[in-house]
Amino acid sequence: MDRVTVGLVGALVPADPRLQVVDSARSAQVAVVGITQPGTVGVIEELVGAGIAVLAVTRDVRHDIVLAAVRAGAAGCVVVPVPVDAVLRTAAGEAVFSPGLAEVVLNAHSGAGAPAAALTDREGEVLRLVVEGLTGRQIAARLVLSPRTVENHVQRVLRKLGQPNRAALVRYAVENGLA
Repeated sequence: MDRVTVGLVGALVPADPRLQVVDSARSAQVAVVGITQPGTVGVIEELVGAGIAVLAVTRDVRHDIVLAAVRAGAAGCVVVPVPVDAVLRTAAGEAVFSPGLAEVVLNAHSGAGAPAAALTDREGEVLRLVVEGLTGRQIAARLVLSPRTVENHVQRVLRKLGQPNRAALVRYAVENGLA
């Protein structure tokens, strides 16, 4: 099994055989960035621009900092300690948020004017749960659907909104008030 390479910027991850910490965040699959330091938005933008998935981490839930990290391109944001699963999911292209942080992001953008998207009610429901950070299996359990059906809904939403992966979908949904 290949290990996920992780670059650390003002953050720590637990030791795990599935993760390999590398010297430079620029050579990693996932950069775990502590967002309580000044200037981290610029670091996130730079890493995302270089094609590196960014997982932002924080000790305190300051809405302005969390939202700035997401707007800068972070695929997700979690409260420390950093769950290894969050790093692995970020590497897989998923958006990952701690439950309280998902709510911060969703509340900040609810009611914002969004471009009209031709999503069905079920696709909108699945989109909201993806933005909350649920996995396909968790969404399937919550909506009493098969995981394959959920994945079909996610793929249709990605296609309809022109997004390449879940992380980009979450960012798009948040920026456009779709979730």
